[in-house]
Amino acid sequence: MQQTFTPGRVVRALAPLAWIGPAVVLIAVVVVWPVVVMVQSSFLKISRFGVVQGSNGLDNYTKLFAEPDFGGVMARSLVWVVAVVVLTVTLSLGLAQLFNQRFPGRRFARWALIAPWAASVLMTAIIFKWMLDPEVGLINMIRRNLGLLDALGGADADPLGNAATAMPWLVFVAVFVSLPFTTYALLAGLSAIPSDVYEAAKMDGASRFRTYWSITLPLLRPALVVATLINVMNVFNSFPIIWAMTHGQPGYSTATSTIFMYILKGSDIGESAAMSVVNFGMVIVLTIIFLKVSKWRTEVS
Repeated sequence: MQQTFTPGRVVRALAPLAWIGPAVVLIAVVVVWPVVVMVQSSFLKISRFGVVQGSNGLDNYTKLFAEPDFGGVMARSLVWVVAVVVLTVTLSLGLAQLFNQRFPGRRFARWALIAPWAASVLMTAIIFKWMLDPEVGLINMIRRNLGLLDALGGADADPLGNAATAMPWLVFVAVFVSLPFTTYALLAGLSAIPSDVYEAAKMDGASRFRTYWSITLPLLRPALVVATLINVMNVFNSFPIIWAMTHGQPGYSTATSTIFMYILKGSDIGESAAMSVVNFGMVIVLTIIFLKVSKWRTEVS
């Protein structure tokens, strides 16, 4: 029997577009179109003033991969992501477990944790840079008073000027600003775990460690996967912390792929666009690897 399309049936069929249409348009304009332009730009020869001078083929990529600092930047980016995400998730697991308990001042402690999240990331990075100032930095003054620093103003009082000490401080600040979101995401997951399962485990004589390992972590896994994935994408694309505190210096010793991309923009926009494409591809690869390792499909099913 051939189905006839009446005006009412067509309206009902198109009705969902009224709900999903704005979201699709927003994604197309904000996400898809910039990616298309980015890929197109990576194959063009563009002057430093933004004037397109024609096609450049694969020369932008060839020039990028020939950069002596490219390999180090990409390796540093992976180390940066792994260090920040692992520390953030590990500390957030402990904080979420703590804040899920009842203790005096818990509400105030929860509010205090929001502060780094509510503040601008750029502002937080600038504040830490001031505190690490070799002349008048608060942290350096404390180090001097504790006998950990001989005098202010020297090379030892400038941790951001030394690659060996700058990167750990950058990781610390990144973890500091990432903790609130991750902790609250995991705290929401903990709050959703029914108390009945803990009572059953207690009746079975399970220890606290056994209960946490066999009950809490498996039930917390969906929230843990989401929080970790969001952190991986955010940290890999992180720009304000490193740029505000070190500008990727000394040399490129603290530059990640995002910082390197921005630096390249000042001399060759086409090469910078190629770096953007590589950066975008790396985010996708890391996301796929993480989802594969975390077996996220088991959570969906």
